Amino acid sequence: VAAPAPAPAAAAPAPTPANPGTRLLELQVGPLTDISLADNLVELFKEITDLGTIEPLDAGQSADGMRRFKVLTSSTDNDLLDLFTFHVAREQVKLMPLGPGFGFHEGAPGAPPAEPPSTDPGYGFFDNAPGVPAGASAPATEEAKPTAAIVPARAATPARTDAKPAGGGLDQTTLRVSIEKVDQLINLVGELVITQAMLAQNSRELDPALYQQLTSGLADLERNTRDLQESVMSIRMIPMSTVFNRFPRMLRDLAAKLGKKVELVTQGEATELDKSLVEKITDPLTHLVRNSCDHGIEMPEDRLARGKPEQGTITLVASHQGGSIVIEVRDDGRGLNREKLIKKAREKGIDAPDTMTDAECWNLIFAPGFSTADVVTDVSGRGVGMDVVKKNITSLGGTVEIDSAEGYGMKVSVRLPLTLAIMDGMSVGVGDECYILPLSSVVESFQVQADTIKTVAGSGRVVEVRDEYMPVIELEKVFDVPRFDFEHVSSIMVVVEAEGGRVALLVDELLGQQQVVVKNLEANYRKVSDVSGATIMGDGRVALILDVGSLVRRSRH
Repeated sequence: VAAPAPAPAAAAPAPTPANPGTRLLELQVGPLTDISLADNLVELFKEITDLGTIEPLDAGQSADGMRRFKVLTSSTDNDLLDLFTFHVAREQVKLMPLGPGFGFHEGAPGAPPAEPPSTDPGYGFFDNAPGVPAGASAPATEEAKPTAAIVPARAATPARTDAKPAGGGLDQTTLRVSIEKVDQLINLVGELVITQAMLAQNSRELDPALYQQLTSGLADLERNTRDLQESVMSIRMIPMSTVFNRFPRMLRDLAAKLGKKVELVTQGEATELDKSLVEKITDPLTHLVRNSCDHGIEMPEDRLARGKPEQGTITLVASHQGGSIVIEVRDDGRGLNREKLIKKAREKGIDAPDTMTDAECWNLIFAPGFSTADVVTDVSGRGVGMDVVKKNITSLGGTVEIDSAEGYGMKVSVRLPLTLAIMDGMSVGVGDECYILPLSSVVESFQVQADTIKTVAGSGRVVEVRDEYMPVIELEKVFDVPRFDFEHVSSIMVVVEAEGGRVALLVDELLGQQQVVVKNLEANYRKVSDVSGATIMGDGRVALILDVGSLVRRSRH
């Protein structure tokens, strides 16, 4: 940008403004090739009336390309320069006093010096700074300092020293990308994971001594692939605050409708979860919060009678635990009544013996059509809600657990995988088939002797593991795996845990632990019992990912 030409002397010195708080300045903009740009900036100045008034000095005619205006204002130089440099670089805008006076009381704090500004064309260096060119001196005027090109108008900020190009924007720290592109990137990373697994499997037969460089490169590829996968998956991660922020208003309206006083406390809002899971978990969490407000929190007078503060508290907590995210909904209300739950269950025809444990009793509220409300309202009592909550969370590969103390409150814990795209799994072999167990569900594995497996009531079989009997499930029979070595006896058990229960899976061998890319089997084929998805192994075979929760439910029935 060319340096502005010296301003010609004004025809007649303008008088000093009568108002002591204002200044009369000459504004120079240019040189400009587009004269209408300065006119637009002048119109902008006129709209912001609290900055003062402006009038052209040259009637739109300027031989040197400069536009000059008479400005009567009480604003600071920075405010004016920031306004006019929104589209014009700072070097193209100059302010100088018009006439002898500045409009300040003499000796007032912050008044400009009486001497005219220096025209030293220095290089912008401090005096005697290292590397200063010979003969260069620090500029004496405020105009010579490079400053940011775009700042909010009338922002009372000190002069900045970070130069930016003309028309530059604010530093962009985020980039908006369509979710389709992110999904495509995740799919490509998934294919890369499969290819890496194929290379790793084929390289196991190589002699490490002969192919040391190759095996080292494959090890680096595996590490970099995992790092890339984690980085790409983090792109889809969004904080739980996007979900928690929806509840304060909803809870306030519901509490007012019910005549209760409720406070919402949130913790762990920065905990991140996959975007697809956040969208699907919102409705279940909404019902849990409404349920705590309606069923859990008592009326103010009842709370005072029990020695509690009249204002109840509902707490939402999100945290990472291992490879999962745990979301807790707590309240300090009345809790669950065991006798009432058992009575309601028997009225609904649900088997509820008195010998039920507390955990089994609390799980009764997940039965379809079950409700403890005495009156049916638009909030509760219809028996539709908690069963849908559990169904939705289970479909996401999650679990729901309830803990309650009558008179003190209740806690519902929802455990979800961090993502549905890629998971860590343990591959097990049964006959010629390969199955994947989610690593987060695997507790332990051990070899077992045939005589340690006991038959109960002529049908079910159990195995004793450290003084605890757990059901045995033979994957060979569950999936009708064909076997040609009829004399083979499976001797390896893998203990898995889900929905508060444990089962021992009888398998032939443990093939290893690896990352697997989850493919939706229902969308590509159809729904298969006890299977949550499928993946492609390194040798190209398709392996089924087992639904551990379904296997635990199978053992119970």
